[in-house]
Amino acid sequence: MAVKINLFERVDSGKGLFAVETISLIYNALTTILILILYPRMDHPGMMLLERAGIVVLTFVLIFLYQAVPCRLTAFIRMLVQMSLLAYWYPDTFEFNRLFPNLDYLFAHAEQFLFGCQPAVEFSKHLPSIWFSEPFNMGYFFYYPMMFIVVVYYFLKRFEWFEKICFVLVTSFFIYYLIYILLPVAGPQFYFPAIGMDKVNACIFPPIGDYFNFNDYLIPGPGFDHGFFFNLVEASQEVGERPTAAFPSSHVGISTIVMIMSWRVNRKLTYLLTPFYLLLCGATVYIQAHYLIDAIVGFISAFFVYHLATLMYKRWFISPVFKLMG
Repeated sequence: MAVKINLFERVDSGKGLFAVETISLIYNALTTILILILYPRMDHPGMMLLERAGIVVLTFVLIFLYQAVPCRLTAFIRMLVQMSLLAYWYPDTFEFNRLFPNLDYLFAHAEQFLFGCQPAVEFSKHLPSIWFSEPFNMGYFFYYPMMFIVVVYYFLKRFEWFEKICFVLVTSFFIYYLIYILLPVAGPQFYFPAIGMDKVNACIFPPIGDYFNFNDYLIPGPGFDHGFFFNLVEASQEVGERPTAAFPSSHVGISTIVMIMSWRVNRKLTYLLTPFYLLLCGATVYIQAHYLIDAIVGFISAFFVYHLATLMYKRWFISPVFKLMG
């Protein structure tokens, strides 16, 4: 039987900020302070400050819209906008960590010590077929659709938990973003072309200082360049990828958190998403976006980040969030 949802059903959630908007404004304020501290060294700090002011204005415009029409649809729009802004906040981390000495050489040395090779190189080398390339690239591309599916499921089926899961998801992203700001690791797809594959093959991993402050060349991922999902991943990376955010892997971390959210409300949905999740985790190393230790720590950290974000919600937002008024 089809689920009937009245998008204009009135919702009472108070007149203030949603939890997800609160954490977004906090992150906005923290990074604004950091811009002011690093202002003389940054590339375009004035524009970054204006963009942050614009995000604040947009947030309050949406609040006024919601107060005029407090319903499911306007609540969803407020949440969706804050989650969509993650596409802005992600490359924004590069504007900070590009000022600090790059640490990829330490992670490449750690890979070599732990595994006796560079798994990001060996993985695709040993599975060169399009029958591996396309599924892995499909999994990697499914990162945002997987999030969207789970968020929409909560919106349709568990509306009373909708704000909570949006808060936990966005807060988890911000926790990872704060790590990326302070930990400048670009990943194999940026570091390897910077030092040259001859050095990689010789197991020589030199420090490159602030190289990425002036260079951001992205090596094409391994795979078949005529593959449909390969091309989708390449196109998305050309638009939004920067030499940042390698450790720990937020692709693995956030997708693991999404799977936890799915498991808590619908096991069948979780089983449906599992193949995409496994392919996504493998793809992070296969396409050389991450070192293997990035993926491993991304998986382990997901449970701590999820519980921390959940605890923050419980401590800061105790009362019920959404009440359907009919």
